Amino acid sequence: MNMTIRLALPADATALPAIERSAAELFRLNPPLAWLADAEVADAAFHVQAIRQARVWVAEACEGQLAGFLRAVPVDNQLHIEELSVSQHFQGQGIGRKLLSAAIAQAGEQQLCAVTLTTFRDLPWNAPFYQRMGFTLLNADETAAHLIDALHHDSAHGLPAERRCAMRLMLR
Repeated sequence: MNMTIRLALPADATALPAIERSAAELFRLNPPLAWLADAEVADAAFHVQAIRQARVWVAEACEGQLAGFLRAVPVDNQLHIEELSVSQHFQGQGIGRKLLSAAIAQAGEQQLCAVTLTTFRDLPWNAPFYQRMGFTLLNADETAAHLIDALHHDSAHGLPAERRCAMRLMLR
């Protein structure tokens, strides 16, 4: 399937909550995490704000339908990925890889030193996916303050801390 990866426009914001909800359906495959499929997602107003700060990329099908998005924020000379979601109908087609590659390329163009994220260490579409993209798991000594904060935030919102990890892709 032919997809265009581009920076999101404010008009795209209304589609992003539905994409995130659809992507979260995958968590139903892991019973202890199935509740995430019903968890609240960021609303369109939140996405508009992120888009206006030029930190959201979307995957757009040739007929104009949005298939996925990636939201990131620069932190300490690194690009931190906050969310990567691909609609269930479009999963398994390389769209997440294309979105991630666009964000990595942008981070490189901005001469940032790394791309970071937090994720589940044991779900195939999480840490193993990012490892295939060149990310490495960080141990406690390597984990930057913004990642420790993100992991604490994840835990405070019900994500099991023992299943979470921080990852980084060094760019230079």
